[in-house]
Amino acid sequence: MIPVDEAPCFSTIAMQESATVIDDLIAAFEGMGIPVDSYYPEYGFGQHELTIRPAEALAAADNQIFYRDAVRGVARNHGLYASLAAKPFPDQPGNGCHIHCSLWDPTGTTNLLWSEHDPYHFSDLGYHFIAGILAHLPALVALTAASYNSYRRLKPHLWASAFTAWGPDNREGGVRIASPFWGQEQSSINFELKSSDPSNNPYLALGGLIAAGLDGVTRRLDPGAPALTDPGDMSEEELRQRGIRRLPATLDEALDNLERDDLLLEALGPTLARSYLAVKRSEYRAFAAEDVEFEIKHHFHKF
Repeated sequence: MIPVDEAPCFSTIAMQESATVIDDLIAAFEGMGIPVDSYYPEYGFGQHELTIRPAEALAAADNQIFYRDAVRGVARNHGLYASLAAKPFPDQPGNGCHIHCSLWDPTGTTNLLWSEHDPYHFSDLGYHFIAGILAHLPALVALTAASYNSYRRLKPHLWASAFTAWGPDNREGGVRIASPFWGQEQSSINFELKSSDPSNNPYLALGGLIAAGLDGVTRRLDPGAPALTDPGDMSEEELRQRGIRRLPATLDEALDNLERDDLLLEALGPTLARSYLAVKRSEYRAFAAEDVEFEIKHHFHKF
């Protein structure tokens, strides 16, 4: 496969190269009632990022399925293949599917993550929630980074977040507190789970994330001090002192963690948990027995 362009990141050159495809894709989303948030060319050759607006959890998972099929279908109409695999080209930046979240009151009018008094304008409820995510993240990635190919991307210094760290606009942390929009601070404050890619089942990924976050709220967990620098540059001793763990390096290791995580297993339920672990173990063994070319070929077309 040859990327559709080799243009620089954020460039109008890349926009012009793929303008007809992107125009048709936006029209498809509008026809499905899925509002588009932003679009720009990304770092990788032929890599384009088009984000959609927030929705409640179940609708957001539905939208992710519609998104995948729309992207693939529109690309094929133009004689192209679109791959949402985590790492479709080993030597190029990978594809993330970062999950942005905010927590609202039952009326949908008050963003419960907002605080006027915190230096990052983040509430105690929000800190408990992200602490729960971080506590379960080594197991949660088995649901959010769910393919063999995912762990080619989930490495330090790749903006994919390979550590159980959090920080304000720290793109190497597992959880990033995003800067709010000027003039819309209270409504736009949110956090982002970066250890996620398009190979996941969005229903399981979001369900696991919510279960982990609520566990943090129930137990009033503390996420610890923010990481203001790249955790990949910290020494082993500093990581240990700060309680920051390296995320699994393989799908098999992530599944080991999931199998030991009673909370996430309970959230999945015994039948689904047993089936998921069996299928993913089988998938890991199949790809581990083959070479990189086999891995890329099958992930490129499957996702």
